[in-house]
Amino acid sequence: MTPAARLAAAASVLDSIAQGRQPAEAVLKAWGTENRYAGSKDRRAVADRVYRVLRARGRLVWAMGGREDGRALVIGSLSLIDGLSLEEIEALHMGDGYGPKPLSKQERSRLTATTDELPGWVAAGLPEFVMEDFKSTYGDGWAEEAKALMVPRAPIDLRVNAAKATVADVEAELRAAGLEPQRTPWSAWGLRLSAEPPPNVQALEAFKAGRIEIQDEGSQIICWLAGVEPGMTVVDYCAGGGGKTLGLAMQMRAATGLQPTAPEEPAKVWTPTGWVEAPKGKAATVVRTDGKLVAYDVVQKRLDNIKPRLQRAGVAAELHQLGPNGGGVEDMVGQADVVLVDAPCTGSGTWRRRPEDAWRLTPEDVDRMQGLQTAIVARAAKLLKPGGRLVYATCSMLTAENEVSVAAFEEDHPGFRPVAIAEALNNANFTEAGREKLAELATGGHRLRLSPATAGTDGFFAAVYEKAQ
Repeated sequence: MTPAARLAAAASVLDSIAQGRQPAEAVLKAWGTENRYAGSKDRRAVADRVYRVLRARGRLVWAMGGREDGRALVIGSLSLIDGLSLEEIEALHMGDGYGPKPLSKQERSRLTATTDELPGWVAAGLPEFVMEDFKSTYGDGWAEEAKALMVPRAPIDLRVNAAKATVADVEAELRAAGLEPQRTPWSAWGLRLSAEPPPNVQALEAFKAGRIEIQDEGSQIICWLAGVEPGMTVVDYCAGGGGKTLGLAMQMRAATGLQPTAPEEPAKVWTPTGWVEAPKGKAATVVRTDGKLVAYDVVQKRLDNIKPRLQRAGVAAELHQLGPNGGGVEDMVGQADVVLVDAPCTGSGTWRRRPEDAWRLTPEDVDRMQGLQTAIVARAAKLLKPGGRLVYATCSMLTAENEVSVAAFEEDHPGFRPVAIAEALNNANFTEAGREKLAELATGGHRLRLSPATAGTDGFFAAVYEKAQ
């Protein structure tokens, strides 16, 4: 593909992203499948342009006079991001072959217009209605928080699966594969890879064998705050994709160490044609645990997708679909030692990974999520036994989904004692530096905010409680 053809392709992909709800990554993958003439360098160039535009979308829309179509955004990016002159941009818009058509008079005028002082939300790269929330939450540092969330590409964080390996062993394995992993500063089980160039983690033998999972360090921290130990009854109330389910299951590994135990292979198995000799060496490796982990979600397909992840990791969990209004949990009421509520949210804390979601969000979405969250955490809290721990978490940066939601819970549930984050940090899954840093970041004692700017993680919020005896 010519450079001009790549620009036209990027504009087309951006239009497809704007017209639907699919992640940009999925749209780019579909484009690559439909246009097999595009080589790997072409696909990489198109993807790079798309993500650079998405991260600067607010500024580009402003610069192009309010236009939001892919062509206008790409043209604006050539000037504002690449720093090309009008003549250089025109040379890429000759209308030849698969390249974009020539610039219009209006487009030329936008590229040569004098830039006025940008409004704060445009300069920060945030949706306009989010800016006041950031100012209220982060004070004078709000712009730095916004920049860290919206501008750089996020690294690739991995969680080493303690059920199958040690961090040192996996670190050596990844270095032998030509990668340069670094220890995560707060999670004792994390390794971090640079996003440039993007590594194909799923092609690694360590991933295929279940020794690692892709999980942001912030998500790992949420798992460790739950304080899960072998023998406990644990509930992951909103399992979603299962990342935290796997993190909870890892903590429930038998105290006998890191060596997984394979179940005894049966001599024969039943098939539709009768009993046959069982295949040897095919039994899944499962770590012993005397506890019970139950993962719930309202979508059965999500639960189905967790099954192969559990098998690969060599850990176990019961998977159950929630019914309308949280039905289907009656047998667990008052039974759990730990309940993790990774509540549905806007996902604003992951905008550095999915910048397209920032421009799909509306104030109505935030209000809807806040109402849903308070209902969900109230239902989930009923599953705890006296003395059990409740962890409420979101991957949101917005106050309405975090402090406002837990304040409502606290008012309606006086029987839940706030647990200081410093107390919840008292386990070996955190590094020493992590225990010190995260205790400093905790607000209100039992509430913790993580962000790309303050912790180098995705944006997360957590609040920890204990049910009265």
